[in-house]
Amino acid sequence: MNDNNTMMFKVESEKEQKVENVLIPVFDALKEKGYNPINQIVGYFISGDPAYITSYNNARNLIGKLDREEILEEVLNFYIENKK
Repeated sequence: MNDNNTMMFKVESEKEQKVENVLIPVFDALKEKGYNPINQIVGYFISGDPAYITSYNNARNLIGKLDREEILEEVLNFYIENKK
């Protein structure tokens, strides 16, 4: 091991974890119920209408705990960071 190399350490922000802990279960619930999760979540983002999200597995309540803007910000940040 070379002591001249600096190791990088990144802790996920609390906001990233909150969004991930909501989006993944919501996505899974929509898929399990036979919906196209991307289309349904986009419909929710655009309209703000929670009816786009199934109540199955508490998905509608979960997504309602976060602001749509907060979710979109994290999704965009994730996309940009992974496309660089």
